Amino acid sequence: MTNSDKIPFLDLIAPHVELEEELVDVFRGALRTGAFIGGSAVEKFERDFAAFCEAEHCIGVSSGTDALRFALMAAGIGDGDIVITVPNSFIATTEAISQSGARPVFVDVDEATYNMDPRRLLEYLEGSCYRDGESGYWRDCKLGRRVAAVVPVHLYGQPADMDKIQAIADGFHLTVIEDACQAHGADYYSEKDDRWKKAGSMGKAAAFSFYPGKNLGACGEGGAVSTNDAELARKIRMLRDHGQAKKYYHDVEGYNGRLDAIQAGILQVKLKHLAGWNQSRSQAARQYAELFDRANLGWLAVQEPEWARSSYHLYVIRVQNRDALMKQLAEVNIGTAIHYPVPLHLQKAYKSLGYKAGDFPVAEHVATEIVSLPMYPQLRAEQQERVVRAIQHFAPASVKAVPATKTSYAAAGD
Repeated sequence: MTNSDKIPFLDLIAPHVELEEELVDVFRGALRTGAFIGGSAVEKFERDFAAFCEAEHCIGVSSGTDALRFALMAAGIGDGDIVITVPNSFIATTEAISQSGARPVFVDVDEATYNMDPRRLLEYLEGSCYRDGESGYWRDCKLGRRVAAVVPVHLYGQPADMDKIQAIADGFHLTVIEDACQAHGADYYSEKDDRWKKAGSMGKAAAFSFYPGKNLGACGEGGAVSTNDAELARKIRMLRDHGQAKKYYHDVEGYNGRLDAIQAGILQVKLKHLAGWNQSRSQAARQYAELFDRANLGWLAVQEPEWARSSYHLYVIRVQNRDALMKQLAEVNIGTAIHYPVPLHLQKAYKSLGYKAGDFPVAEHVATEIVSLPMYPQLRAEQQERVVRAIQHFAPASVKAVPATKTSYAAAGD
């Protein structure tokens, strides 16, 4: 089998070859102007990405991790506070929480969507917290710490159920910060407001990553915060730039967390293509679904509820004997990956939090069965057919069907 027959899990070459001249022009412009940090390139991208997210402000930063960390800090989340999130995410979610001085606490996920289960969020707040009559804050019963914020993760590009999460957070006076690092351009239908909303426009703020493999990826590191709060945006701009209100005048001790001008220019070029690339991803997702249905494998994929329009950063299926399937797909030159094999509460890095196996059964069980298939805008229909044929071929011997789960999001919060 030749290299041309290989179906990679992710193709980072094709889009950059297509845009090569435009991207090289960005670099030439920086060389000829000496504008490498900040300046008009960053400001223009911030304006355009804010508009794309239907938010009033965007602040470019050096990574998605910094985006979430700075958003939490600017919102007043810090030492001793508790931030609620989910255990099935990349560690950057919890790094941002702990590095802001707060402590992550987990709630389990919905088995149909793999996103935060609003019922579990409410269950934790009602069953494990109390209202401090003196301060008015809600505190964790065991830790005695203030519960300050919720970070729902829009996993794989699919929005969490934000209406329910926001309503619960409002009832307990909690700040909601979206982890939208995988959800550039995803949409959520808000029954409350009777309209579709963009990921990044719903919480107090939202964090985006521009890591190269993302739907909107830099040619290096990058991130951004979107928000409708002008004061929050002002604070994040200071935090990313050594706490400077203006050059050499430091209102707070900050960080070196700026988005550089070359990466901003690259992102500006790519942003013009993002809607089309997302449309291609959605078409590829529909193609996978049709092929799986025809192959009687329709139970495989993560479910997309009616209120979500995923940006399909990843296309994830769920099977037993996952490792055997991945091995056999690799033997026929089909790339796959796992997002993520070990839930955060079971990572060695968080042993001190005191969690154990069995604490979050849905996230733990799902982690043993998920596998991400090839997904990118340039993925061709014939390549998808080959992927599904390969899965169908090995299914009888190597893949035991995971029974389709009844969607639980409809009942959540009823």
